[in-house]
Amino acid sequence: MGLCTAVFKFFRRGKCLLLLLLSISVLAWVATFGSDTVWEAPKSSENLSKHVQYIIQKGEKDSKEAVSYGISALLPSSPPNRQHCPQPSPLLRGAIKLSFNPSLTLKEVERENNEVVEGQHHPMDCVAQQSVAILIPHRNREKHLLYLLHHLHPFLQRQQLHYAIYIIHQAGDVTFNRAKLLNVGYLEALKDHSWDCFIFHDVDLVPENDNNLYMCDQQPKHLVVGRNATGYKLRYKGYFGGVTAMTKEQFSKVNGFSNTYWGWGGEDDDLRIRVELQKMEIVRPAPEVARYTMVFHKRDSGNEVNKDRMRLLGRTPRVWKKDGLNSCSYKVLSVERPPLYINITVDIGRPLAQPQQ
Repeated sequence: MGLCTAVFKFFRRGKCLLLLLLSISVLAWVATFGSDTVWEAPKSSENLSKHVQYIIQKGEKDSKEAVSYGISALLPSSPPNRQHCPQPSPLLRGAIKLSFNPSLTLKEVERENNEVVEGQHHPMDCVAQQSVAILIPHRNREKHLLYLLHHLHPFLQRQQLHYAIYIIHQAGDVTFNRAKLLNVGYLEALKDHSWDCFIFHDVDLVPENDNNLYMCDQQPKHLVVGRNATGYKLRYKGYFGGVTAMTKEQFSKVNGFSNTYWGWGGEDDDLRIRVELQKMEIVRPAPEVARYTMVFHKRDSGNEVNKDRMRLLGRTPRVWKKDGLNSCSYKVLSVERPPLYINITVDIGRPLAQPQQ
């Protein structure tokens, strides 16, 4: 019995010694890295999860930093058998009743989407089928933008996409140019990530059904088959505006949008012509799925109807190769990354007199 008691005491002391050594190791690690301001230990498990996700979203370089800080076990990409997200996503809910509360605030939307970091989100338990950049041209539409962010973030998360939302804000009071802003958004977004898919999205259109997948297809995709303002019917045969999806290869092949459409109208028909010239076809989801609510608004000052649009459309087959991504000049004034989006403010110049061709 005396021998057994002695052995027990020895192992108990050994266990305490082991714990002591581990504690000393942790303290030494803190002392080594504690003065480094690159990473500060989050104060709760929720904040730790958000910080880890932030590191993942910043790319492979920062993932390696995460490993060096001893938190690699928490990274979603660390399990070797991590699978691609299933298709269709099990989180989809179908048709959703939309609400537009006049008292909604940005802080509320941020609280409801607290896993979104600098406008970007990854599914945590699987690998997204596509990485998608949502490009939204904007000026003086803060309430519309708020409503769209409120619905679009959970909508995209239920589709289990890796996505980022880019707001391309036109500075100044020069006539609005939606198409050129979308070219800018495409070029700037590619500086962040090699996105698989680009969604060109009007700020006043809110999707009603999450089976309307914000993913690119083998052909350019038009996502707005119907909206409340048109009785949920296609505006006209060949309509290719509102919300469209194109891969990097497809958009590059048509040289993007024209830069010459100042004011409302014409630029989406121009893009359709470019698609047709490249022998591509426009595909659409089922009408009962591709439904949108258009948030009512009056015509913006500075976005009057483009009376020159029909003449410009007539010259598209002749000028598309030299008017587009390869001729898009602009000046980035600022890039801000608040929680829910990346805001790119740009000076895109002003209209030039168009030669008669």
